[in-house]
Amino acid sequence: MEKRNISELTNEQLLIEKKKLKKSKMISSFMIGFLASIVVIGIVSSINTKNYIVIIPLLFPIYFIYKIIGNSKKNNELEIILKERNLN
Repeated sequence: MEKRNISELTNEQLLIEKKKLKKSKMISSFMIGFLASIVVIGIVSSINTKNYIVIIPLLFPIYFIYKIIGNSKKNNELEIILKERNLN
C-alpha cells in the first residue's frame, strides 16, 4: 500500500491508524523499558566488577532507545489531526 498524506485520510482510515498507533506505542514503551533495564544492569555490573570496558557495548541499547523515541515523535502529526477532527 502506498504511503499517503495523513491529512488526506478519511475519518474511518484515521481511526484505523489510531488503533495501529496505540499498539505501536505499547510496543515502543515495552522496548524502551527493556533496553533501559539492560543499560542499568550493565552499568551496575560493570561498577561492581570494576570492568569498565563493558560499558562500550551498552551504547547499542542507548542508540536503539534514541531511534525508538525519534520514531514516536513522528506520530505526533497523526495525533494532531485526530484532535483537529475530534476523533479522540
